[in-house]
Amino acid sequence: MVSLTYPPKPRPGDRVAVVSPSAGLPAVFPHVYELGLRRLREEFGLEPVEYPTTRAAGADPRDRARDLTAAFADPDITAVLATVGGDDLITVTPHLDDDVLRANPKPYFGYSDNTNVLNHLYRLGIVAYHGGSVLVHLGRPGAPHPLTFDSLRAALFTTDWYDLTPTPTWGDRPNPWTEPETLAYEPEMLPGEGWRWQGPARVVRGRTWGGCLEILHWLMAADRVPTVDELTGSVLVFETSNELPTAQEVFRIVRNMGERGLLAAFPAVVVGRPKAWDFAKPLSVPERLAWGEAQRDAIGRALATYNPDAVVVFDVDLGHTDPQLIIPYGGEILVDAVDRRIAVRY
Repeated sequence: MVSLTYPPKPRPGDRVAVVSPSAGLPAVFPHVYELGLRRLREEFGLEPVEYPTTRAAGADPRDRARDLTAAFADPDITAVLATVGGDDLITVTPHLDDDVLRANPKPYFGYSDNTNVLNHLYRLGIVAYHGGSVLVHLGRPGAPHPLTFDSLRAALFTTDWYDLTPTPTWGDRPNPWTEPETLAYEPEMLPGEGWRWQGPARVVRGRTWGGCLEILHWLMAADRVPTVDELTGSVLVFETSNELPTAQEVFRIVRNMGERGLLAAFPAVVVGRPKAWDFAKPLSVPERLAWGEAQRDAIGRALATYNPDAVVVFDVDLGHTDPQLIIPYGGEILVDAVDRRIAVRY
């Protein structure tokens, strides 16, 4: 397995980097971004530090890499938070200065397209954090979600074990950022039904690896994922994005992970609740629930072929749905199928 180290944690009052290594959406939705910055200051007591490309749309990948490297190099910066995801971070990570990152490990928070950075840091031996977007989560309309903020606060400031909690309500239909007035009220939420467990009743403890499933497929195509030997005994944690991949596409990606030999390496698999609504695909509630069921079936079919003995947990709130629980990437996780419990060490 890869030798991984938790970086030192920030403290209230510290300066933290806010970067846009993926899409420069703070330039497009400044009202959402400013709300996220204000909550970072008021709710967490952290002082955000921006970089030249943080509010720049369409910045060159080399410039975004320069800013991310600079954030790690700055001794006054104690954590790095991504503003949002996107679709081209795979072109940024080759320009990072790995020597600087290794010499200055810091907690990095991001998800979706930021899976590229999380996986990159993993391969450098640095534990990072899947989750915590300045726009999406810190800038949530109406009010912060208490589960998201409790998890984010624990991940930012503590090093202890933390029990993940099934949410009583969840949502995947965000308010439109194009309408600033919608920041005044919370998004639509639906009743939660808890986690769904499959597989043997046993306890698995290991290191996490994974992220956004579509990005993992890109990383496999670019041959930038760890080897089977490096991942053996780890826990696979993944979720699907707001691009709403079909159940057939999800099956093919997970199947291809099996063909690569990766699936058999994981004694446990934790799957995020699938997002099933988008402005370009406004599904009804029954259609969204059916979408989730089809995606679970697709993943289950692939696992039945390539890893039938894995402990599997579905509908954990760790991805593109609301709330979002922070998962240490490369950090420790406990998946207890006996007591139906999941804990992570931040």
